[in-house]
Amino acid sequence: MIKFGKGNLRIPKWERPVYAVAGGLTGYRKRFPEYKLEELCMIAFRQMLEDNDLKLDPLEIKGLLNYAAYGAFADHFQDQLLCEAKVHDYLGLDPLFNTGIKTGGATGGSTVLNAAMAIASGYADVALAMGWERMDEVDTKTGNFYIATAACKDFETRLARIYASYYAPMARRFAWKYNLSEETRAKVAVKNRLYACYSPYAQQAGRHTVEEVLAGKIICDPLRVLECCCMSVGAACMLLCSEEMAYKLTDNPCQLFMAGGTHTLRVADRRHMEIPLLPHETPEMYRDFSREAGGDRWPGFESFLAARFAAYLVYRMAGIENPLKELDLVELHDAFTISDIQTYGDIG
Repeated sequence: MIKFGKGNLRIPKWERPVYAVAGGLTGYRKRFPEYKLEELCMIAFRQMLEDNDLKLDPLEIKGLLNYAAYGAFADHFQDQLLCEAKVHDYLGLDPLFNTGIKTGGATGGSTVLNAAMAIASGYADVALAMGWERMDEVDTKTGNFYIATAACKDFETRLARIYASYYAPMARRFAWKYNLSEETRAKVAVKNRLYACYSPYAQQAGRHTVEEVLAGKIICDPLRVLECCCMSVGAACMLLCSEEMAYKLTDNPCQLFMAGGTHTLRVADRRHMEIPLLPHETPEMYRDFSREAGGDRWPGFESFLAARFAAYLVYRMAGIENPLKELDLVELHDAFTISDIQTYGDIG
């Protein structure tokens, strides 16, 4: 078992509070032929500045920006390396420093975290976090291969050219280990697509039944079409500020507590780790965990160490002692229904 050192589990300390003040986004679609990527980003940016009842004029707010973080899954789709520099130029933000962020499915959160760290450190008082996807300029087969190259190309990408094949064995293993039914996975698809009905920006809103999900086409056994994420086009952004600047712009800023984690790119390299305990957990809760769950080691195929590690840090940063009692709302990354279920356990 690999154990963490004390320094590995140090709780991040920000020099000052960080606040989210405003956001903007476009709709998300399978195709968006009427706008260039840069124009989509400009639409989201303009909405952020104009449609949030901020106290200052949009041009005044733009003049306060000190830093920008940009996130996108891959440059392959728009065939433009350093796409963040091009977007930054279109937004008229040169010569402000900017950083491009790529952390797979966590790219959106990592981009906001990067901007938040700039505020927390004092590097910036007002920072932009912006992200996008532009997946409609290649066919679906090519797009699937691009995404599949986010797996380890030495061992995993060559086994299958779609990313669903990365999650399908997780679903199989999780079902075997914890007796998870297909109906439970289907309920996740029903839940998330129902929630999307309340957003005019959502790409695949729908009122489905469990039976409809289970009758869907298999994409990568056992995952069916309504259990899988889709190719998408759109842009979104957030405005982050120091406390002083936040209250100059709005009377109702939202304080942020953020942390991140990582795990091995190649699933087969996931070695036996000690489980970072969340504030409401005790070692006794996991004493017979491996034996009862089939004798396997943690995190295996079933858990996301990165999510558990991030939760370990951020709960303590925010002073949360029991997430089950203290959290009112949880939004999870759900590229596939199984990842939604896996993450429930990982974040306690």
